[in-house]
Amino acid sequence: MYGLRYETAAPPLRPDPNRVDVACFIGYVARRPGPLPASVIDALAAQRWLVRDATAARGWSPGSWRSDADEIETLFQLPVVVESWAAFDALFAWDARPVKAGSTRRCTSYLGAAVRSFFANGGRRAVIVRAGDPWPFLEASGERAAARDERLAALIAPEATAVDPTTWRGLGHLFGLPEVALVAAPDLADACAADGDTVSVAIEPPASPEVFVECTDGGEARVEEDVGLRDLAPPRCDETGFYAWRNAVAAARARFARDHREMQFLAALPLPRADVRSIAVSGTVWAQADFAAWLERAGILQAGIDDDPQGRPEAAFVQLGWPWIRTRSSSDLPSLLEPPDGMLAGLLARNALARGTFRSVAGTLLPAVYDSEPVLSWSGVAETSSDRLAERVCVVAPGADGWALRSDVSTSDVEPWRAGGVARLLGAILRAARRAGESAIFEANGPALWGHVRRSLEQTLLAFWREGALGGATAADAFVVRCDRSTMSQNDLDNGRVRAEIAVLPVASVERITVVLELIGGGVALTAQEVA
Repeated sequence: MYGLRYETAAPPLRPDPNRVDVACFIGYVARRPGPLPASVIDALAAQRWLVRDATAARGWSPGSWRSDADEIETLFQLPVVVESWAAFDALFAWDARPVKAGSTRRCTSYLGAAVRSFFANGGRRAVIVRAGDPWPFLEASGERAAARDERLAALIAPEATAVDPTTWRGLGHLFGLPEVALVAAPDLADACAADGDTVSVAIEPPASPEVFVECTDGGEARVEEDVGLRDLAPPRCDETGFYAWRNAVAAARARFARDHREMQFLAALPLPRADVRSIAVSGTVWAQADFAAWLERAGILQAGIDDDPQGRPEAAFVQLGWPWIRTRSSSDLPSLLEPPDGMLAGLLARNALARGTFRSVAGTLLPAVYDSEPVLSWSGVAETSSDRLAERVCVVAPGADGWALRSDVSTSDVEPWRAGGVARLLGAILRAARRAGESAIFEANGPALWGHVRRSLEQTLLAFWREGALGGATAADAFVVRCDRSTMSQNDLDNGRVRAEIAVLPVASVERITVVLELIGGGVALTAQEVA
């Protein structure tokens, strides 16, 4: 018997900088035993996390940004590119999360389930940042709450800075991953959940006819029914957990608004416990309108724009998925439920490659989904109880056409920013603008540079218009670009700042969106915006 082992000869090439389908998954998953493959070593060496060293026992030594060789070997808090489910499976023990400390019973990690759904729904390239091993699903009373802050800090990384890679943990790695467009932290809801629990599971009687069998000497043998993981209740948040989740998402949103405006943060709404105030539950159908109202009161759907009537787009860079779903692959998860953020990332990645990121994925049929918790009512008719929630959350619900993603929206309560395609279009424009800033980093700040920036942005927007991302009968109707003395103050000129103003009419919007881009030091920042 001979075994075959396949390994890529070289690390994956850095994708086109304008590619908008690359996803980053940050969370808790175990590393499979074994030495690092040569392709992973080469990729980490190219990023300076380690250096090739023929004299070292492993063939490499820690680079200038990491000093612990064991942490590198276990891929702890390092960005690892995978371009297939098989590549992820070879590196990470996604199916080895302990159900209870000391028990041999295992379930799938939520990060593993999200990556699986990403590739199953059309994703092609993912970056994995392992924040550590997953904790046991069932912990002693109080342990989860005690460890919550530490676990969330490993994901959100509030201390990370752009100029110091030694501080990069969790979301901090995005400073060094400009190719990433979609970001998910699948363990976020679980980290904020209350103590895990077990539930009684009704066993359906066998369909085969009853027959008499001979008893054994020891009496009737008891047959243990296999309930799989159905006896494990899914992670649910009490009010304290919900607010912890809200604060973590708000911190992530602020990070994206400040540093990563060309990226989209995807998160699954947590399942609430039955005692969470003001959320009505009736059987398996929840009062989703009441849930939406509670989310608004709790500040979870707040856009953070109360002091700005024009609307800042921070909340447009966050998309929430709901409810949790049962799929053909989720039988290895507690209660057979998986959060929908991995599926959403895969749908958006496939959509970006096949149709354009600015197009909506609402209406996409989901043949792998057969149930959800809760089950949302959906008729496709205005004024149903699902409409209010679907205005701000990407919802999955059954209908006459089967299970489908019914809405593709951001959390913004400003109408022009709300459509998911509009938010992603703006991210793609910012990504292209960043390239324009990088190409002009060594040019003198003056009319020649301004003309170069203006022409570069015009060509980019013209391409979007031709692809159908922008409305208007002509290019002049679709967009306007200004980059001259009228867009910059003397203080800007004295400090080497180049400011360009663009006004675009997204095809999904009836209002024009105007943004001011500040290009300095090869970067780009969105400093002001309005709708008209």
